[in-house]
Amino acid sequence: MSRYHEIYTRWKADPQGFWAAAAAEIDWFEGWREVYARIDGLDRWFVGARCNTCWNALDRHVHHGRGEQPALIYDSPVTGTKRFLTYRELRDEAATFAAVLDDLGVRKGDRVILYMPMIPEAAVGMLACARIGAVHSVVFGGFAANELATRINDAKPKVILSASCGIETNRVIPYKPLLDKAIEIAAYKPEATVIVERPQCEAELKSGRDHDWSHLMAIARSHGRTMSCAAVTLQRCAPVPLQSHNCTFVPSAVPPEVTSMHLPKARIVPSDPTVHCWAAVPLQSHN
Repeated sequence: MSRYHEIYTRWKADPQGFWAAAAAEIDWFEGWREVYARIDGLDRWFVGARCNTCWNALDRHVHHGRGEQPALIYDSPVTGTKRFLTYRELRDEAATFAAVLDDLGVRKGDRVILYMPMIPEAAVGMLACARIGAVHSVVFGGFAANELATRINDAKPKVILSASCGIETNRVIPYKPLLDKAIEIAAYKPEATVIVERPQCEAELKSGRDHDWSHLMAIARSHGRTMSCAAVTLQRCAPVPLQSHNCTFVPSAVPPEVTSMHLPKARIVPSDPTVHCWAAVPLQSHN
């Protein structure tokens, strides 16, 4: 039987108590001073609190003994590919790729665009950004060059993550020519791109700007490079561009209190230096 009415009544009677109880289910680097406050005319939730979404998605499960359970199941009937990543494996992938981003100069508050098909590396890229406090913006994989250029100008990414192609039931969509054209016509130029080379279509990489995902990961692993989770302060974060793949207008900013509403004093864990950012993730398609 549904508990909707019971839960809704409890929230309506005590919103702050309701979200404080919900917040106890995740880990925080630092607890909040107030559950809710009105500051400078704005609604603020969990004032002063710091957490990290990558920690809560991955690390805490490893620490609580669930490291060998499946965290991500990739099943692509189009390519006939199945891949299972445990919480430990996915954490290690995210921590290593976070080091790759760090080596490329990505710092807290920097933007990273994901222009990718639905492959495990897309999830790894998002989690790596969250791990170090970078803001990621997902652009529909295979979107036209002009539309991608608009989003590059909007987000001003330091790095773009992409793949050589996306795959539909009866065709392969090369992404790299679209990405190259978008960067050519965009007023803002990213410093680097990282490309997942797929066997269905090999991408031509431009020297000095484009990097092979697997090669950079191999270099990071050979040097034992990983990044731990940075603490994110919810109330002092940079707004995130939120774009739907079928919209071409300059996006509105999503204030941090909106994204923190469902991440409502809980377990306190060690942290790295404070990072002030937040991320929202639109959807995408293509295998």
